[in-house]
Amino acid sequence: MKFKIAIINVGSVEKWVLRSIKRGLSKAYSEAEVEIPDMQMDVPEEAYDFRRNQYYSSPILFQIRRRFSWISDKILGVTEADLYVPHLNFVFGEAECPGKAAIISLYRLRPEFYGYPPDKKLFIKRCIKEAVHEIGHTLGLGHCDNPKCVMHFSNSIWDTDRKNSKLCRKCKLKLQQLHI
Repeated sequence: MKFKIAIINVGSVEKWVLRSIKRGLSKAYSEAEVEIPDMQMDVPEEAYDFRRNQYYSSPILFQIRRRFSWISDKILGVTEADLYVPHLNFVFGEAECPGKAAIISLYRLRPEFYGYPPDKKLFIKRCIKEAVHEIGHTLGLGHCDNPKCVMHFSNSIWDTDRKNSKLCRKCKLKLQQLHI
């Protein structure tokens, strides 16, 4: 199954980060054509929650879908904003499952957030894992019980670090079955 993924800058993400995510998505989904169109959107102010000092990801996801659904089969928004959904302290990302749009937050993927020195390599590994995970949701994959699978739910950064950047055999098979 051939499909296209567009990566959209939501806010002010550095281009090298977007290019790294593009390479990671191309590797994980070899059947996908991944592009970074020369488009971006601001983080919607109405998504900001002053009490939490975070952005509610669902309204941002809605805006991504509404504004960019015409450009590609799948759209991945990438933001520096700290995201949450109700009943969780934060999320690394959110996606329509199945659907067209997804978003990831880089805010809690940087080692500096946890008091460690900057580590670009580790940061990019985390970005790629979260991007592959959220695009997996748009393709119809749910969470996997295999802690090494990229589709495993990340409750913390340690869960993200433990898992691979690829789908496990079970999820690959499920994806093939979903898209035959």
